[in-house]
Amino acid sequence: MKTSSASANPEPPSLQTARGCVATNVALPGFGSLAAKRAVGWPQAALTVIGFALSAIFGLRFLLWFLKNISALYGADSDPVETLLSIWTAVRWALLGIGLFAISWLWAAATNATILRSAKRETEREKPPKLN
Repeated sequence: MKTSSASANPEPPSLQTARGCVATNVALPGFGSLAAKRAVGWPQAALTVIGFALSAIFGLRFLLWFLKNISALYGADSDPVETLLSIWTAVRWALLGIGLFAISWLWAAATNATILRSAKRETEREKPPKLN
């Protein structure tokens, strides 16, 4: 019984398809891995979506909070330590989202190398031998 949409040993894509998967992975980490039939694309895509959602939602909340508190943050009588603490409290979830997205992007970059390597190996294997 098959429990996953990706096979255990995916067949290598053509070089052109591999380049398309790599380009997709650069823009949306994980989705290019899924296009290349790599099971590792599922957790990469999940990290991408979660990281993007956290960044978007909490980044917007931070922007609204910042605009609301800008006069208190830059006031002459504001305490620098208290200001940094309040900024950290407001921005930490957005930074977590950015970090998750960065992790998924680096993970996808490593997967890109394996996708391209297997495609190049398959392309070299398909070439007919040169005649002297």
